Amino acid sequence: MRENFNKQQSFTSLKWFNFFVYGTVVLFTSFFPLYLQDVGMNKVEIGSLMSVGALVSIVANPFWGIWSDKYQNIRRIVLVMLTGTLVLSQLVFQAHTYEMIYISILFFYFFQGPLFAQSNTMILSYIEGTSHRFSSFRLWGSLGWALTAILAGPVIEWAGVSVLSYLFAALLCLAMLALVSLPRLNHSIGIAPLPFKGFRQIFYNPFFLCFIFFGILVSIPNTMNNTFVSLYITELGGSKTMIGLAVFLSAILEIGVLVLCDRFLKRQISVLLGLLAAVSALFLVRWWLMAGSTTPLQVAMIQILHCITFGGFFYVGTQLTMLLVPKPYRSSGQALYTLTWSGISGILGGVLGGWLYQNLGAQSMYQSGVFLTFIGTLGFGIMGLFVSRGGYRPPAEHEDELSDFEH
Repeated sequence: MRENFNKQQSFTSLKWFNFFVYGTVVLFTSFFPLYLQDVGMNKVEIGSLMSVGALVSIVANPFWGIWSDKYQNIRRIVLVMLTGTLVLSQLVFQAHTYEMIYISILFFYFFQGPLFAQSNTMILSYIEGTSHRFSSFRLWGSLGWALTAILAGPVIEWAGVSVLSYLFAALLCLAMLALVSLPRLNHSIGIAPLPFKGFRQIFYNPFFLCFIFFGILVSIPNTMNNTFVSLYITELGGSKTMIGLAVFLSAILEIGVLVLCDRFLKRQISVLLGLLAAVSALFLVRWWLMAGSTTPLQVAMIQILHCITFGGFFYVGTQLTMLLVPKPYRSSGQALYTLTWSGISGILGGVLGGWLYQNLGAQSMYQSGVFLTFIGTLGFGIMGLFVSRGGYRPPAEHEDELSDFEH
């Protein structure tokens, strides 16, 4: 009886941990650009600073993954990452020069950047062998993201953007409390294969490289929007409360989209490419509407499309990677797909978006997003037609598995 109680308590702690971690991250991604603007940074500087995280993650993700594998105590590794994130975040908020902000943010991203990946691995390790599904814990993360955003907006509006450091620290401490209440795992988390081992073989697959290239084009405008939408809302006369509402609307329905995809989506290359083209076209409509927005409420309502565009694109892209890459190299394929979405696109989107916003305005930034997304949509559509007409065969290593998906 007591063992069952302890297990249930562990699952509850995991849910609250996910809630607070996602809440912490949304504070940073949605409101930190306002803080940077408040201390005197222009759009180019803000975009460059926010894109640094993508560059650091290239080193940070494998670093923390290796240490997790080495010590087989991922709970302690995540606790170290949370502690580092807490300390470095306060250094960022207390920095008085641009140089100190940049240096502090580099180390901050080293601890914070891989937090989602390691947290997901930890949750999967705790629920291994149980009837619990990862989606139920991901739901708590989405709730933390949405509710923190909509509650933090009025607080920051009332107390000023400087209160952000206290909110950030409070949520991090709550996440750490939920984490330390977890018991230590009584089984190994498993030694992960080196994710970059199969990159050489993947680069011999031009079809997969085309998929990656068009994905970068579609994801660059998404990074631009994530970085600058809060500044765009304030530029149109919106309040911090309106920013919170926009983030809330963009996240609250995302989990539903992921569940529907998981349950009903047909895992066939031609179907997935066609759906990816459709989602990319919806991205295009989203940026076209953003470019023409004249009120902050319009921007907030358009953000609802994020639930379908981002959730659908990332899910479908992950499934396609599984089908386009031979089984022995799927770990490398997923690493490359994630690297291009959050790494390369993050760097290009932050820097390019900052330059466009600073020199040409937000409307031009979103119009450039329409152009890039159009090329990506066209590319995915052509790839889908190519497959449907029999012009592409998957690598031999998983043809048998693919036939199971298609029949």
